[in-house]
Amino acid sequence: MAIQTVNLLGAGLMGMGIAQYLSQQGMSVTVRDVDQPTLEKGLERTRQNLKGQVERGRMTQQDMDKTLANIKTTTKMEGIAQADLVIEAIFEDMEVKKKVFAELDALCPPRTILATNTSILSPTEIGSATKRPPQTIGMHWFNPAPVMKLIEVTAGLETSEDTLQAVMDFARKVGKTPVRVNEAPGGITSRILCAMRNAAVDILAEGVASAEDIDTAMKLGANFPMGPLELIDLVGVDIATINSDNLYKEIGHDKYRPNALLRKMVRAGHLGRKSGRGFYSYK
Repeated sequence: MAIQTVNLLGAGLMGMGIAQYLSQQGMSVTVRDVDQPTLEKGLERTRQNLKGQVERGRMTQQDMDKTLANIKTTTKMEGIAQADLVIEAIFEDMEVKKKVFAELDALCPPRTILATNTSILSPTEIGSATKRPPQTIGMHWFNPAPVMKLIEVTAGLETSEDTLQAVMDFARKVGKTPVRVNEAPGGITSRILCAMRNAAVDILAEGVASAEDIDTAMKLGANFPMGPLELIDLVGVDIATINSDNLYKEIGHDKYRPNALLRKMVRAGHLGRKSGRGFYSYK
């Protein structure tokens, strides 16, 4: 099957980022979230992202207007059901994901593929809440979605080869590079990056070096485009902590156990860029 129509569940950073990218490719997408203020906040963030591109000469005002016109919003689950592919991009909570997948399963036509953007949780378990496990799959986009080229396509235990190939082909069609992953905790990148980020936090908490020097060392010594602590601030300190917890539960290795410093930062509301303060200040 060739995927022609795509809708999104979740108007957060990833959901709106995916919507922005697909709309820039000329696709019309609908994004669903629980209330209109959340949708408006997501749209405004997208508008500011595009405005920045216009100001830097990377996009014309006309292209910006077309991109925004391609993005529709709804608070009703029925509003995203009629699509070849629905991508879920909500927070990392298994029970919530299973609940929305069951709801989508009841509303979507038989052809619809249901994909989860999770980087950590099991597509097999998420798909078990539906009557279409062969048509459920992991489709992990990377942040920021309009820029990052990679998509990890994760096959659950019952994901069909047809579903896998359809999603791989679609990713290539819209200009991304997909890699095939057989379901395992964290896939490829999250499993590697989570351990690295935790090591960086350990070094900071032990007083070995400052946040700036840790990030500078990895950027100049390992040729990383962004330091590990900068990356946590971008992902969100809360999300990084949740992901570490989930990997630790699944794999059981101490390198995935989040440092107590991360938990203290979450309790203090120091969540990174989205809150204005994390390992760095963004005021």
